[in-house]
Amino acid sequence: MNQTYMLKRASKLAVALLAASAATASQAYTLIEEEGVNLNLDVEAVVGTFRSDETYGNSESDPAWTEGYVKYGFSGSKALSNGSLFGAVNALTSGTWGDGDAAGLSTGDERETDIEDLYVGYRNDMFEFSFGRQKLVIGDGFILNGDGLNMGKGLDGIVPGFSANRGGAYWLGARQAFDKTAVLRVGGESGPRADLFWFESDNPAQASVEMAGLNLEYVTDKGTFGLMHLKGLDVDDNEAAFLGYDGRDGQKTTSVRFQGNAGVKNLFLSAEYVDQSQGNGNPDANAWYAEAGWTFADLPWSPSLNYRYTSYDEGYDPLLFGLSRGYGTWFQGEVAANYAGPFATDSDIHYLGVKANPTEMLTVGASYFDFSDTVGGSGSNDANEIDIWAEWVAHDHLIISPLVGFYTPDSDSSTQGNDNTNTYMQVMAIVPF
Repeated sequence: MNQTYMLKRASKLAVALLAASAATASQAYTLIEEEGVNLNLDVEAVVGTFRSDETYGNSESDPAWTEGYVKYGFSGSKALSNGSLFGAVNALTSGTWGDGDAAGLSTGDERETDIEDLYVGYRNDMFEFSFGRQKLVIGDGFILNGDGLNMGKGLDGIVPGFSANRGGAYWLGARQAFDKTAVLRVGGESGPRADLFWFESDNPAQASVEMAGLNLEYVTDKGTFGLMHLKGLDVDDNEAAFLGYDGRDGQKTTSVRFQGNAGVKNLFLSAEYVDQSQGNGNPDANAWYAEAGWTFADLPWSPSLNYRYTSYDEGYDPLLFGLSRGYGTWFQGEVAANYAGPFATDSDIHYLGVKANPTEMLTVGASYFDFSDTVGGSGSNDANEIDIWAEWVAHDHLIISPLVGFYTPDSDSSTQGNDNTNTYMQVMAIVPF
């Protein structure tokens, strides 16, 4: 296997992984592949270093910290006469060092090793069924993209007996799998298809929510149309009361969406509307976004330009969203989405993104966010943010992604008690083994 091929593969890997969860690097080594039996050794690893000139809850005035994790284990399949069995078992070791994150949700003292994936399934030409501990993603991840909220010890002691600690790696979102799942998928890669699913979280930061849902899609060469209904079945009452998530018990969330190019080369369209009926007498809410982009494929570096408008109602529960298509989805603004707020609720957001590829191994980009109509329309969390980033395949076993952000609250803002302009920096080192 030549080096050029490996570098191209690593470049695609970096883009896919940065767009899939939180800048993870995965690689599978085939240990056995014979007579319908396949067994892989799976390894993924990433380390990130971060610095924020301002704090939004951390006791340090300019916190600096490091996050990292390694996920390791096995996956495989066995062919049967009318289908195949598949499954995986993986452990994950994570930690945070230094001052802890800028929101003070981690302290720098977190270390944990635990089972991450543990599932088994069966598939054939008509359907696929799986159950166990695994990640679940629906659509563009605007509502459901795994269980990746990974807090540390920062909230410990606020309420007696409550801890949201999952081993740190807050920004990286190291742990993505739901504790229990059952998923039935019907249909192929085109035409009508469906997902019927149930999951239960063991994440205190998500109130250990239990949910069930139905996702219907129609896939064409011009785009995918989707309809999802999600029902909240249960929460941990103590966790929900502390976090304000009591509305998840009995909550009903319905969304319609589209993503594709409408048959026009170089065009990108994506939109979703969400209607949410809260449980326990909480007020109903909705959210929606619409995005359009264009790739100038004939110009040097093939630059692309995207614009998106997002509106979140006051009281809207963003549920289990996650990173899906790279920076800005669905953590809108590295400072705003992770530390300062707004946190995917009670705001209107204008986004403008540009991206280019100077070489096959290098992608550069910049994102602009304007946050308005925040905190019940008072504007007290209104702000602007600019993030400038790159993804560089330095070697077939090293991918580096630096980012610098400039977060500027409005002059009359009281964002987390801090209205100073912040310069924020992070560097990811992604290591495909």
